[in-house]
Amino acid sequence: MSSISSLVLATRNAHKIAELTAFLGTLPITVRSLTDFSHVSAVEEDGMSFMENALKKARHVHRLTGIPALADDSGLEVFYLNGRPGIHSARYAGHHATDADNNRKLLLEMKGVSPRRRNARFVAQLALVGPGYEEMTRGTCPGTLGESPVGRNGFGYDPLFIPLGSDRTYAELTAEEKNRISHRSMAFAGMKKIIDQYTR
Repeated sequence: MSSISSLVLATRNAHKIAELTAFLGTLPITVRSLTDFSHVSAVEEDGMSFMENALKKARHVHRLTGIPALADDSGLEVFYLNGRPGIHSARYAGHHATDADNNRKLLLEMKGVSPRRRNARFVAQLALVGPGYEEMTRGTCPGTLGESPVGRNGFGYDPLFIPLGSDRTYAELTAEEKNRISHRSMAFAGMKKIIDQYTR
């Protein structure tokens, strides 16, 4: 088994870097991100699932850096919309859409839908690719979709998503509160155990 001493996060998204770095904080490894590798090009996320996209990104980054790569693909699935925006979450309102643009489009599509039909879930897929191995974990967080954005924390659809058992959106939670229940933390709980095995 190859030992991991350093890891590169396959993203330039500052919010994801902060969340993933916090999860990795207790492991004895050096954590880097794509902001340290200007020569690594972006990957077209054209897979048919979160798993395909995460694996494609991790393979690409590992190949170009020579360092074990951890990639995340995540998104919001709204059951009333048959799982949309899903894998298109980040670009739901177009390739250059802002978080606010995506939220507006989603709210427009859900206009007039009753609270009992606004069930949704966040999904996170993690893929770790290194020399001779590929590992994957998945996490979900069920909840409902609010009728207007609330809160200033987080990013993406956080101001709209109310996790099950809470009366606050992701964006109203502190980073510590969100990290205890989020889809990404669920996926990372399993991935952290895997990474820990490779550091021994």
